[in-house]
Amino acid sequence: MRHAYHIAGMTCLGCSANVSRILESVAGVTHVSVDLERSTAEVAAEDHIPLETFRRAFAAKGGHYQISAMHGGHQKYDEIEKPKVPHQSKTSIYYCPMYCEGEKTYSKPGDCPVCGMDLVPLVTTESDEKQVLKKLTRKFKVAVVFTLPIFLIAMSEMIPGNYLFNLWDQQYWNWVQFGLSLPVVFYATWMFFERAYRSLVTWNLNMFTLIGMGAGVAWIFSVVGLLFPTAFPAQFTSNEGTVHVYFEAATVILTLVLLGQLLEARAHTKTGDAVKALLDLAPKFAVRIVDGLEEKISIDLIEVGDHLRVKPGEKLPVDGVIIDGESTIDESMLTGEPIPVQKSKGDAVVAGTLNGNRSFVLKAEKVGSETLLAQIIEMVHAASRSKAPIQNLADKIAKYFVPAVVAISIITFIVWAIAGPEPAYVYAFINAIAVLIIACPCALGLATPMSVTVGVGRGARAGILIKNAEALEHMEKIDTLVIDKTGTITEGKPSVENIVATHEGLNEAGLLKIMLSLNKHSEHPLAEAIVQFAKDRNLDIEEADDFTAITGKGVLGTVNGKQVALGNRALMAEVGAPPTQDLLKEVSDQQRLGKTVSFAAMDGEVVGYVVISDKIKATSRESIHTIHKLGIDVIMLTGDNFETAKAVANNLGILHYKAEQLPEDKLKEVTRLQSIGKIVAMAGDGVNDAPGLAKSDVGIAMGTGTDVAIESAAITLIKGDLQGIVKVKKLSIQVMRNIRQNLFFALIYNTLGIPLAAGVLFPFFGLLLSPMIAALAMSFSSVSVIANALRLRRLTLN
Repeated sequence: MRHAYHIAGMTCLGCSANVSRILESVAGVTHVSVDLERSTAEVAAEDHIPLETFRRAFAAKGGHYQISAMHGGHQKYDEIEKPKVPHQSKTSIYYCPMYCEGEKTYSKPGDCPVCGMDLVPLVTTESDEKQVLKKLTRKFKVAVVFTLPIFLIAMSEMIPGNYLFNLWDQQYWNWVQFGLSLPVVFYATWMFFERAYRSLVTWNLNMFTLIGMGAGVAWIFSVVGLLFPTAFPAQFTSNEGTVHVYFEAATVILTLVLLGQLLEARAHTKTGDAVKALLDLAPKFAVRIVDGLEEKISIDLIEVGDHLRVKPGEKLPVDGVIIDGESTIDESMLTGEPIPVQKSKGDAVVAGTLNGNRSFVLKAEKVGSETLLAQIIEMVHAASRSKAPIQNLADKIAKYFVPAVVAISIITFIVWAIAGPEPAYVYAFINAIAVLIIACPCALGLATPMSVTVGVGRGARAGILIKNAEALEHMEKIDTLVIDKTGTITEGKPSVENIVATHEGLNEAGLLKIMLSLNKHSEHPLAEAIVQFAKDRNLDIEEADDFTAITGKGVLGTVNGKQVALGNRALMAEVGAPPTQDLLKEVSDQQRLGKTVSFAAMDGEVVGYVVISDKIKATSRESIHTIHKLGIDVIMLTGDNFETAKAVANNLGILHYKAEQLPEDKLKEVTRLQSIGKIVAMAGDGVNDAPGLAKSDVGIAMGTGTDVAIESAAITLIKGDLQGIVKVKKLSIQVMRNIRQNLFFALIYNTLGIPLAAGVLFPFFGLLLSPMIAALAMSFSSVSVIANALRLRRLTLN
């Protein structure tokens, strides 16, 4: 027996494997197949296994995973038991910058349970930031207070007169250094050793492996030398018989690394500024109208259908439609457009936008996590923690980096011990530690995610929603853009210009009435135009039976017992009602003007047509010209007729276009272009564009389009015009350039730093790199990568 189930709570490949193991552990299960992307699991069993049995297994072993039955091979999202998310929740989300567990996220700050790296916040609340910074600042102050005297004691022998050693012998000062180092090692920086240990146990080696080994070896060497000085060779001892200790090296290294962590934490708080700004768009309270009375409530209590009063200057709490009043709405925070938009009764409005100088009442339609603002925030979160393909290069390097550094450190010790000047073992020891300390795989690991996080946030502020980092990388490389006409090039708000009846006994009003009855069930923009045109004339609607929508062709149905078809020429051929030559010539004249014509047929005979125009967007011409200048070939694929497509293409300077394209035709064209080596982006807004959007290298949905198109695309343009494509192209170029700069900085830093630490310049110039200087350089390498990524916040996209 085979059953499909929905699994909630999976976030990474590790979760997928865990779910598979839990299901396989249930008695009677013979095979399990888990699909992480669809959050489903298919279970094969000898006999039927009750759902409750699986739930008990998850409760015992799976923790936060939830399993539920799927009906008819799928399950609606609303049917899945899921935690309730407060409206615009400001709960922080953290992830490991080394992606040890894929894209898994955490709700609390701390260390990655696999590699021990600091979990990085996607977006933090102010209290979270203060808590993290306060903790690190406190530890840093403790470290400085105890490290500074250790450093002064160790350096005092370089001061003429050496006043400290006149007070006490070096042996006693070594004990003082030991005592002062304890708070630094076991309180202020102990977390570094915990992370180093965890990285060794899990074999996820990282920067803390090197820091823990380097500083740890120096400190332990010093303690052993303090307790058992006679156990060491003469090279390591002074004239008084005391061993040269390195408490100052260990503590200074650890303190400098802690300083780097503190600076990094401060820099990290700025990477999520765009998302924090979005979170702050939603007000905390709203005014609800109940039985004519107004009450102030938390936005968490708003429900679909509530009537809400929005006063001048207030932010809108939820998505909805205006039912009373009118005003101008500033939507710049979502679309990037500075000019307020006039809104009146019946117009849709979205949460987070700013009301102008008039009051109105809206009806709540989407609340909580369903609002556009909440979806934008979630999309930015998801994109920020996704991996760009270029990150794979960094991952491959990092995988072998730490073992290679350890090997170089050992080789450095051996070479200096054999061929170095006296005291050879001391030189060998110091240089081996310097090699361990200076290497910084953290900078390599942060190079990509920091740029992606800041870039995605910058895009969100400009009305560009990016689902994943891969889309950004592909967008930089695209050389072909496939675009739809209606809703992409044009406004997507067609209006009826004329109704022409060609059958005796049927006038324009009668034909319009039939069209209205048939189109009231359709959601196509052309159908909506006809319905609105008829409603303006107060025509009665008659019932249509057997309604069928044929994508890319038109609609069919039965009105008053007659078989009615409304659509393009292909539909007329399908129903056996070909237009006459005279009628085709008449229609062609309209199409040459860029207008759309739909034929109407009744019982196998064409009885008239409707002329519909759709205004070209004001930004389309300039945008297409700019896209051409960026080296991208533009191809228009439209379901409209050839004459209309030709008129629009000629008007906008589009050289390549195809008309009368069905969804499968658009899909085939995208596939064909990819087969000849083109990197294809497709922009569209309708259901018929969804297959092509999903197939293309980068799918771009117009935010004014259908949910299906938006779901199928990797990038969504909130404003929904081609100027957004220009912006996202520029953004992708700058983000990828920034990533390459970061990778270059990280690789060059390590390429130059490790040989310097190993002492390659000593034979020529007598130069050695102190482990303390190495620690300082290592700390600031990560900070420099983050600082470079933060430059993207100031990026100009217009």
